[in-house]
Parts: sequence; structure tokens; C-alpha cells
Amino acid sequence: MDAADREDLRRVGRRATGPGRSTALYTRSPLWLLGVLAFGVFIAADDLTVVSTMLPRMIVDFEIPIPSGLKDASWIVSAYLIAYVVAMPLFGRLSDRYGRLGVYGLCIALFLAGSVLVLLVRDLPGLVVARALQAFGGGGVVPIAMATVGDRFPEGRRGSAIGVLAAVDTLGWIWGPLYGSLLIRYGPEVGRWLAESFSMPASIAGWSWQWQFVLNIPLSLLAIALAGTVRMDLASSRPEAPRMDWAGAALLSGSLVALHLGILQGGGGLDAGSVDFSRGGQGEILGGWPWLVAGGLGLGLLARCEARRVAPLIPAGLLRRRNFALAALINFLIGISLITPMIQVPLFMNTLRARGKTPEAWMGNAALLSGRILASLTVAMAMGSLIGGWGSGRVGYRGPVLFGVLLAGLGLWGAGGWRIDEPLIRMAAHMGLVGLGLGAATAAIGAAALDAAPAEGRGIASGLLLILRLIGMSIGLAGIAAWGTERFHGLASGYPLEQLPEALPGITLTIIRETFRLAALSMALSLPMAAGLRETMAGPKPPSPPATRGGAEDERG
Repeated sequence: MDAADREDLRRVGRRATGPGRSTALYTRSPLWLLGVLAFGVFIAADDLTVVSTMLPRMIVDFEIPIPSGLKDASWIVSAYLIAYVVAMPLFGRLSDRYGRLGVYGLCIALFLAGSVLVLLVRDLPGLVVARALQAFGGGGVVPIAMATVGDRFPEGRRGSAIGVLAAVDTLGWIWGPLYGSLLIRYGPEVGRWLAESFSMPASIAGWSWQWQFVLNIPLSLLAIALAGTVRMDLASSRPEAPRMDWAGAALLSGSLVALHLGILQGGGGLDAGSVDFSRGGQGEILGGWPWLVAGGLGLGLLARCEARRVAPLIPAGLLRRRNFALAALINFLIGISLITPMIQVPLFMNTLRARGKTPEAWMGNAALLSGRILASLTVAMAMGSLIGGWGSGRVGYRGPVLFGVLLAGLGLWGAGGWRIDEPLIRMAAHMGLVGLGLGAATAAIGAAALDAAPAEGRGIASGLLLILRLIGMSIGLAGIAAWGTERFHGLASGYPLEQLPEALPGITLTIIRETFRLAALSMALSLPMAAGLRETMAGPKPPSPPATRGGAEDERG
């Protein structure tokens, strides 16, 4: 967002836009509002993935038996993911009905309460409940932030703001595992120093993962305080939405829980950072089908019931608006493409490139190499989000999305040709292309979807859009596990047992290459969808002078 944009936004005053439409009033700088929202998004996104690297230490501290208790321990991550997904449309819609400020504050308070509870519980069931409570609050933050951007930023300026939120959300997701590993490595040393230097309780000398949830307390309180500084901007973001459809919300939530239970039982948990194709089995991959069927039937029943309601949970016609429907489908495919490098780069380093005389040294070397490569993905995705958001406000949605998916597809296809001795600079370049492309596409389709949604439905629209990316990531991970397991057994069967250890690196490399190419195919599938996006919203708009332009319109895509 350049200086001209900021000046244009500052000139925008209060303007009534009629029933169901928002105003464009800023009591503070729009950049300050965006910064407040981005801070809340970051702390929620970070906790989605941070536990993936803390899990081994938590298993030891909670005295979970190995291997019998590992399946139960996976719920520390799975419960967070399920609650996070369910919270997105629910709190998004609640903010449509009751206003952004109160619901945003409730979400942060729930996140804070869950973080405190994690520190107090002493058994696994309590930890799972605490993590679910934390996620239930964190999951509502992102759609409310996006909906607020839709309310407060005028069309044409909205894309840049969405790009900033998308960049921060991505940074939180990928920073989480790295931050978690740093806490496990250095947390006890920090605790010992604090205990010795400031006469603090000696018990903190053994803390490692606990610091994550300790730090969440002041961060959450700060997020609430910052929300108070923009309370007028948040409080005024309250279009005249119909009453809450609680029956529809319950049915949608139950369907999403069932779908994710099915995906998780098929190997689609975001904690699968150490995928081992040799361990998988068809029984595990297919074990979740009853839940998937139940979830599908639930969504079908929801569609049937919603069609008869005067005030449905999902605004009538939202899914039939071209730009929203295409943006949602593209976001699903982006989820598949995003999870692929997040899983395959660590797998490549752990199995093919890492070196060390001890297991700890080996894992440390692998983590360092993976972090260097994934850092290029993260930084480039943040940059791409800014570029895509800016471009969607200047040239329309179609160009940035097409540019993004083409760039990401090229990067993924390039990664599909990696060799065991592939230079790190080339690997980083391929991941940079992927990140730049996915970032540009994500920001542009976010702007397209919000512009297509009616003012009274931006909260639920944001939630649905984000859910589809997470479902794409989960299904992509389940697909990696299924494809990798099938290919491993097929390729390994061609070698005598005594030759199999020497053949394992080549087999693993083949599977990783094929998975990257399949992810590139998912980007190719999104090209015709991107080409079908309308460049701007259809429908007449009332003329308004440049100095007062900025009210969000009830636009149809």
C-alpha cells in the first residue's frame, strides 16, 4: 500500500450506504488497524503448527507410553486442527450477526483461557481439551480479520490489505515448527538463567514447550488491548445481518468434525512432519471412510435445509457467485500444493542429505537444512502475498492468480527433478518460486472472494474460504501418505531383501519427485479456474466522488 493509497483512505469519511452495507470510517490510520488485525492473526496461526516439533518432549513429560500411547498423543495436534476448522465459519458468522469487536475479543479470550489451561493440566485428556479450547478461539481470529478488511477497506484497496494478512498468516504457520524447536533446544537454559538470576521458582528450569503457552498470555492480553485502540473501526463493522441460524451452524460444525476425523484417520494430520512410507498400510489409509461418508451426508442435509430457510447460515446465492466459487476451489488446490513442500523438504533432508555422528546431531543437521530451504518458501510467499494483493487492486484478480499458479507450478515441477546431491541454492530457488506464486494467488483470490460476498456475509465467506485451504492441506497430506505407501511397496517389491537397504534412498527420492509433480498437476488444474475469474465485480454501482468513494458495496461476482 503506497503513500497515495494511505492518503486516499485517510480522506474517506463516514458515509451511509443503506441497509446491509458497511461504512468506511477510520478513527485511526488504516495501517494501524491492519497492524492490530495482523498481530492477532499471527499468534493464532503460530499455535496451529508449533506443537508439531514439541510433541516428542510433551509425550515424555506427560508420561505417555510408547508405542501404545502414540495414537492418543496425536490428538494433541488433531484436536487443535478440528476445533480450528470448526471455529472459522461459526465465529465468522457470529461476527456478521453481532459485530466484529465483541466476537474478536471473545476469540482472543478463549485462546488465552486455553493457553492457561494447558499449563495447569496434568494428564493427556485435559491437555487435549485445553488445546481444543485454544484452537476454538484462535480459529475465529483470521476470518474476522479478513471480514473487517472487507468492511473497512474499499474495493481496489482491499487486495493489498488481504495480501498483508495472508503474508502474516503464512509466516505464522511456517514459523511455528521452527520456533517450537528453538524452545525445546534453548527453553531449559533460559529457565535456569531466570531461576538463578531473578530468584524465580526452580521448577521453570525444566521448562521447554511450556514457554510457548506462557508467552501466549501476555501476547493475548496485548492483542485485546490493541483491539481496544481500534474499537470504533471494529464495532462499526456490523452490517444488518439476519438472526443467527444455530441449527445450520450445528449441522455444519458436525459435518466438518466428521470430515476431519475421516481425513485424520487416513493420515492427514498436520503433525505428520516425519512421514515414513514404509510404515503405512491400506487399512490405515481407508479407515476413515465411515466418517467421510457421514460428513458428506451432513453437508448434503445442510444444503437441503438451508435452501428452505429465510435466514440461512450461508447467505443465499453465495456459493453460486462465480468469483467466490472459483476462489474457494483454487484455495483448496493451493492447500494441496502448500503442504507438499512443508512435508517433502524435511523428509528429503532427513532421509537423503542429513549427516551426523549421533541421532541428535543428525536431526539437528536435517532441521537446519530444512529450515534454510523452507525459509525461502516462507519469505517468498510473504512477498508474493503483498504483490498479489497490490496487483488485484490495480489490474484485477485474474492476472495475479494466473501468474501465481503458473509460477508455483513451475517451482513444484522443478522440485520434481531434484537429485540427492542437488545444490541447496537451486532447491531454495525452486521453493522461492513456489512461495512467490502461492502467495500472489492466495492474496488475489482472497480479495476476489471478499469482493464477491455481500456485506452481511463477509465473516462466513472468509471462514469458508480458509476452511477449504486447510481441508486441501489435510487431504494433500493424506494423499502423500497413501501415494507414498503404495509406491514404496510397489518399488521395494522389485528388490531382494538383502539389497533393499541400499535401494531405499533411490526409492525415497523417486516418491518425493513424483509427489512434487503431482502437486504441480494440482496447480495446472487451477489454471482454467483462474482464467474464469471476473476481473471486477459485476453489477451497477452508484457513482461517487473520489474523495468519498470507499463504501463496501453489495457486489456480485
